[in-house]
This record gives sequence, structure tokens and C-alpha cells, in this order.
Amino acid sequence: MGTEVSIKDAAAQLKISEQRARTLCRQGELESRKIGNSWVILQKSIDTYGLISGHRIAEDHPAYNVSATARKPIALSFFSGAMGLDLGIEKAGFHVRLACEVDKYCRQTIALNRPDTALLGDINDYAAEDVRRAAGLFVEDDIDLIVGGPPCQAFSTAGKRQGLSDERGNVFLKYLDLALELKPKYLVIENVRGLLSCPMEHRPHHLRGDGFPDLAEDELKGGALNFILKKLDKSGYGYSFNLYNSANFGTPQVRERVIIICSRDGKKPPYLVPTHSQDGAFDLPKWKTLRSCLGNIDKHHHLNFPEKRLKYYRLLKPGQNWRNLPEDLQKEALGKSFYAGGGKTGFLRRLDWKKPSPTLVTHPAMPATDLAHPEEDRPLSIEEYKRIQEFPDSWQLAGPLIQQYKQVGNAVPLGLGTAVGSLVMNLLSGNKVVNLRDFNYSRYRNTSHEEWLFEFRQQIAKHNDSCSQQELSLG
Repeated sequence: MGTEVSIKDAAAQLKISEQRARTLCRQGELESRKIGNSWVILQKSIDTYGLISGHRIAEDHPAYNVSATARKPIALSFFSGAMGLDLGIEKAGFHVRLACEVDKYCRQTIALNRPDTALLGDINDYAAEDVRRAAGLFVEDDIDLIVGGPPCQAFSTAGKRQGLSDERGNVFLKYLDLALELKPKYLVIENVRGLLSCPMEHRPHHLRGDGFPDLAEDELKGGALNFILKKLDKSGYGYSFNLYNSANFGTPQVRERVIIICSRDGKKPPYLVPTHSQDGAFDLPKWKTLRSCLGNIDKHHHLNFPEKRLKYYRLLKPGQNWRNLPEDLQKEALGKSFYAGGGKTGFLRRLDWKKPSPTLVTHPAMPATDLAHPEEDRPLSIEEYKRIQEFPDSWQLAGPLIQQYKQVGNAVPLGLGTAVGSLVMNLLSGNKVVNLRDFNYSRYRNTSHEEWLFEFRQQIAKHNDSCSQQELSLG
């Protein structure tokens, strides 16, 4: 056993309180043992925790050791998070030369794992020339790929749906404008399903209906995406998009994201090429299950459920939830939520070994979005989160445990990232990409760009007819 130190010494080294140090011991964040009423902590564990926990600052820096990877196609990443999408891009053969991320814990994660990658902070602080300089690129150097998933809260169906009028939506436009100025051969925009239906400007519901003007084009369902597509059209970029279920690309998780692929040559890119299908259709392997990815994990770090919830979990088998409890216990467990509308499928939810995981959330122990282990009476551990999102076991996560969950929960699965990178790599190489006819890329209908554009144009036509009728009545 290595050198051990006291709580007092550990707290002093980490610049935290002794109480906080004891909590870290109890949570397993620090490798320790109890002697009587006191904790002794392994010094190596303190050193590691100090490195990854946020007690050091990840400063902006340019790319290092560029020449060693200069032969690979160049990718620049924005809103990089914990680099889930970037790892997939790397796996497809790209060199991610630059990452841009404002969250301090994500920045530390990037610095820990990719110290040679250029690191920038708030996207609003940089012009195109700043980005090129940090990435070690001259004005005449071509950028093969720019990828980014701007903050999705402004477009989320669970939020206020403020769209591009939201501050985070403005960051979306900054990303788009900056990327178009950098003129990459290919541009990728990743976002949540809500982007397909979010208006450019949101009119409060109490200002709609009788006595109020009809919704303007920017206020229509999908107005935000329509605005983005107009900018792409004006820039000369061709594009295609769809709503993609990550399970179709080898991820053991049902997780759907909008991916817009944009091409500088003005051509419409093909859709991503699936590697799996739900029932083995198209002669593809079936979706990966939870059991396929959660074996052989030596140590688990996880949050805990309160005892009042454990009471019910002990009655549930793999794949069951609150609906499998006796009715009296259902009412007891859910309280007022029992009488609320909606499916409430996230309450008291044990995962199923035989299915992919549901979409990972940023906190696996929230009452309405529980992600409980199929058999053990606990939430999924951060190690299991990483496996489900396909991060390497060796990938270090900075910050407290709750921040690590947030980083992984917000990430793009590596399988989906690899599909994006592989498609663009084939297009760069001039290889023909053939899409599967009638393949169900997601659980939802009318999510491809052709279907979406048809529906939006119908909305506009209906809107214009309504305006004409109003003008006639006023005349």
C-alpha cells in the first residue's frame, strides 16, 4: 500500500474543508479506509483527484505537436463538451485540431485527455482569424470539417421554446456565422429533436387566437430551422438532415439527435449509413443491449437513491417501473404525480438487460428520470454511463461526480459521431455512399429534410392564404 495521509492533510492539499474530504471518502471519490472514527487516505488518490476535480484551471492554448498528425483530415470542434462527438470523429480518421468549450469542468476534461489539442473558451470571444491561429492554420489552409452541437436548451421540447431569441440560441447563430466564415469543406450541426419544431420567435399563447394577428413566418412551427437553412442556402452550402437514433449506429442506447450535414460544394449530402437495426432488418446486426456493454467493471462510483425510493426498487425486476407495483404502492410512491398526465415512464425505472438503455440524462437519480441498475439498488454508475455512451474506460472526467454525470449525459455517443465522421471521410475521398431505402432512422415520422421542408412549405402556404383572406375582408 502507498503513502496514506490524514483527513486534515488531504483537505489542506485539495483546498477543501475536512467535512468535504470525509464526504469524498464516504462517496468513494478518494481511495481511503477507516481506522476507528478516523479516515486515512491514499496519497496517490489525492493527487489524482486534485488533477481532475476542478482545482486546476484549463487555460486557453494553441495546438501542439501538429506536424505529427498533419496528414490526417483536419476537424475543428465547437461546444465540445466531454468530446463524445469528437472521439467518434477521431475514430473515423480525423485529427481534431481544436476544441472550443466554456464549461470549466469540460475544459479540464479536454485538457486532461487531449493536451495537444488547441483549447478555446467562449465562442463569442473569437473571430475566424483567432480560430485559425489557435489551430495552427494559415489563411490558405483548407479546413476539412467543422462540428458542433450548440446548447440545446433553447430548442428542447421540455423548455420554454424561445428558439433563436434565447441567449443560447444566439450562440447557435454565432457558431453558424463563424463556421461559414471559416468555409470548411463540410459543416456538421448537431442538436435535439426540438430544433425541428421550434419557432424563430416565440409568441406567448395568451397573445394568440381570436383578436390577434396570425403567426408570422418566423413564429411558425420550425421557424428557427427555416432561418438556419436560409443562411445555408445564401452561403452556397448544400445540406441534408435527419433525426437519427444512436442505437442504429451501434450505441447501446436509444438516443435521438438531429444531425445537419452541410457541404461547401453545394451538393446535398447523403444520410448517415446505419450499422444496426432494431429487428435485424436490412441484414444488419440487431441493436446492442445493455448487457453487451456493462460487464467487467472493477469499481463503480455512483450517486445513491434515498431510502424511501429504495423501498419500491426492491420490489421491481429488470425492465420494470412503478406500473409494476401494486396500485396502492403506485399512489404512495408517486404521490401527486400519480394523478398527473403523461406516461411517467421515468419514475422508478429499472433498466432492462435485454434492451438498449433509454436516453441518458444528466442526473440518474432524479425522481422523474431515474436510471436504476437492472438488479442492484442504485443508479447507474459513472463508469456505466461511459460504457453506454461508448467512452473509453481510460477517458478521464474532471470535476465532482455530479459534474461527470452531466458531461457524459450531455455527450453525443461515439457510435453516432463515428457515423458522421465516416460519412464525411467517404465524401472527402470521393467514395459513393448508398442510403438504405425506407430505413427508419428514428421513432418519429417526417424527420428527414425532404419531409420537413414539404410540411413547412405547407404551413407557409396556409399562412399566406390566411393573410390573403384577411386582406380581402379588410378591403
